[in-house]
Amino acid sequence: MKKALITGGNGNIGRLLAERLVGKNIEVIRFDLPGSEPTEHNPLEIIITGDVRDTSLLENIFTTHKPDAVYHLASLLSGSSEADHEAAWEINATASFNLLNLAKAHDVEMFFFASTFASYGENIPSPMPEDQQQWPENIYGVTKIAVERLGNYFKAKHELDFRCLRFPLVISPFAPPSAVTAFPSHAFKAAVYGESFTFPVSEKIGVSTLFLLDVVNSIMLITFAESNQITKPAYNLHAYYLSAEIVANEISKHYPEFEYSFEPQANVEALLSGWPDVMIDDTARNDWDWKPEYDFEQSAQWMFDFFKQ
Repeated sequence: MKKALITGGNGNIGRLLAERLVGKNIEVIRFDLPGSEPTEHNPLEIIITGDVRDTSLLENIFTTHKPDAVYHLASLLSGSSEADHEAAWEINATASFNLLNLAKAHDVEMFFFASTFASYGENIPSPMPEDQQQWPENIYGVTKIAVERLGNYFKAKHELDFRCLRFPLVISPFAPPSAVTAFPSHAFKAAVYGESFTFPVSEKIGVSTLFLLDVVNSIMLITFAESNQITKPAYNLHAYYLSAEIVANEISKHYPEFEYSFEPQANVEALLSGWPDVMIDDTARNDWDWKPEYDFEQSAQWMFDFFKQ
């Protein structure tokens, strides 16, 4: 790999992934929405802004910069997708199809897609088996599974090296304030800033979880694995189970004065209670040596240190 295009390249995961790729002396094109531009960037990074639905702009990027790998991270998130189904389909599904077509037309060697355990729907058994059927119950999950299937089609019919990971809940200091399911991340920030916090779920509600840096680690591992190591069209990942109570207790160890309450929101409670506590990820561990580097305590300490800066 000499040059990579990252859609959503200035976002939560994209900026860290770009840093890792540049560390391997790979030139990176970071494509994202206007207004997301970093104040400074590495000389090996090219910053381009625009709408992922603008196929002409993307065509120009492929023609001008000739990336040999694509990391497709750009997506309308769950809450925004439910608020605007049409935009969700245009951004998450149609734009992804167009990007796959461009990758094929320009002989891209590898195409990575970030998916989610929201593609499975609700009331999933836990631990969740790797062959669990995917029947998403929100438009966000529907669009993600659509692109998973499209990528598998392009791999089978057009020999595009499509690779995909399904992430669980992610702890991240960059979690959008509007993402209510990201309450663990928001709780850490509130504690460090000396603010009270209201958990939008009951104490025992929790799900399979992964730390942000392990998300980036996993993307690097799978995309630099040899092609014969990739045996599945998409892989599930899991690091640890995390509930609202576990988060509150861990924060209180470090910030005894932390004030919090539990006020369940019906929609958030229903969504998280239907997701698995554990996603079996044995195939990823066996195929390309995936394993998380951060347990929950290490993740929490990293978050505390980050917000104290």
